[in-house]
Amino acid sequence: MIPQIVIIVTTVKFLFIPLYHSTDFEVHRNWLAITHNLTLDKWYYEETSEWTLDYPPFFAWLEFVLSFIAKYFDPQMLYLTNLNYKSEMTVLFQRLSVIALDFIYISGVKSCSNLIGNGKLLVFILLITSPGLLMIDHIHFQYNGLLYGILLYSTSHIIRSNNITAAFWFAVLLNMKHIFLYVAPVYIVYLLRAYCFTISSVDGVHTPWYSFSITNLFKLGMTVIAVFGVSFGPFIQHIPQVISRLFPFKRGLCHAYWAPNFWALYTFADKVLQHVLVKFGLPVAKTEASMTGGLVQEYDHAVLPSITPTITFILTLVTMLPALVKLWHLCADRRYRVLSFVRCLVVCATCSFLFGWHVHEKAILLILIPLSFLSVLGDVDGRQFLILTTVGNYSLFPLLFPKNLLCIKIFILLTHVAISFVNIPTLYEPQGKIKGGRRRRVFRLPMLRHSESFYLYGLIALCVYENALHVVWGLDKTLPFLPLMITSVYCSIGVIYFWLSYYYYFLTFNVSRVPTLCTVNLAQKYKKTT
Repeated sequence: MIPQIVIIVTTVKFLFIPLYHSTDFEVHRNWLAITHNLTLDKWYYEETSEWTLDYPPFFAWLEFVLSFIAKYFDPQMLYLTNLNYKSEMTVLFQRLSVIALDFIYISGVKSCSNLIGNGKLLVFILLITSPGLLMIDHIHFQYNGLLYGILLYSTSHIIRSNNITAAFWFAVLLNMKHIFLYVAPVYIVYLLRAYCFTISSVDGVHTPWYSFSITNLFKLGMTVIAVFGVSFGPFIQHIPQVISRLFPFKRGLCHAYWAPNFWALYTFADKVLQHVLVKFGLPVAKTEASMTGGLVQEYDHAVLPSITPTITFILTLVTMLPALVKLWHLCADRRYRVLSFVRCLVVCATCSFLFGWHVHEKAILLILIPLSFLSVLGDVDGRQFLILTTVGNYSLFPLLFPKNLLCIKIFILLTHVAISFVNIPTLYEPQGKIKGGRRRRVFRLPMLRHSESFYLYGLIALCVYENALHVVWGLDKTLPFLPLMITSVYCSIGVIYFWLSYYYYFLTFNVSRVPTLCTVNLAQKYKKTT
């Protein structure tokens, strides 16, 4: 069925070609023009457009290659001064480039799903029909499919114990988009522990002895250094300028539309306190509507302490540490190390999403993609996936703000949620056996508690308010950004709940009861097939 599924999903992507696209469309058109017309030494200095090149060199080279194909569609899209240019052929080329590069994502999905026995097809479907990727890449417009395809490909090699290959592809990924630095500590800890430490036996049976392999460390280090050398080598004289573009800390703590993370709740609390203090006549540093004006810039909080990039970095690192320590110890057992790696990847991605600086709402995919793979490999993984895939993908709805897209994004999400809630529970709950009787299942979604179910039902009320009641009540004129704030705050509660629940599970699970992927059997399987 895999070819048929690919054809169906790709056909849907073609249907999205004429739909709305965001400013990211102009961003990538401008990058095509920059890399096509200018020499390397000017790529990261060009600022004719406000959408300057701010991705690592490998992605810039990708734009350079695509530009030579783009000129056959419409050469005018490659003019640096043609700002906001979007002819029909330009739109067609940009959309087709995303669809074509998505086959790398399909290959990565296939590479990971092949590692699973029961649930292989379900994992493939869940990843291929990811609502977030469909909405962000093929309507909003970006190239996330290409990036997550490389991530999945690297992960599949981790599972097969091809550690050098996994490190190579992850290094390539970092030089495509630096957001993946968020999960780099997971790779560092895993590869050091699982690849650079070798296990031998002192007495032949009982006493394991660990030795550090300098050879393996050298091979690992040279692989990563070689990739970064090829990437940044041509820009060696311009490294400070490149770094300043990659890490623009002056963009502020929150994005224009707050990502549903801890800082959304923090900023919301600041707004509430500000309003209360003003109402009671108490002095407040500032009273204007900051951080809700839809702009990307630096702001100070009115009541609560303002947050700096250093604070977010420290908080992110501190919250990751327990998971990384746990992964270090779990890597000692070959049976559990690979899935522990993926679970730690999910945990640390969530830490960075919740506490990072200027987190984009689209970064939720960094959690959802690996969690989709885990959803069929454990009942807790499956239950947490059902919660987060619903909340996380709904949180992306404001990116597609035109009213004519409402039915499309609801249909995409409901289709994915229906597939998930119908099929995942069958892996863990035998049909016809309802724990506690049927009465306890009233209003309760499969595998979820009543409280979790009612929280997800709240998304329906939220959707009705945002798309109907807010306008009917005339609040769209006086409080235009209220729906965005409510969506961020409500969804952040779900994401934080997921983080706490899944983190606790990762730190406390009984290793002997956790499903595993037998790397020995996998190695034998692939040896036979190749």
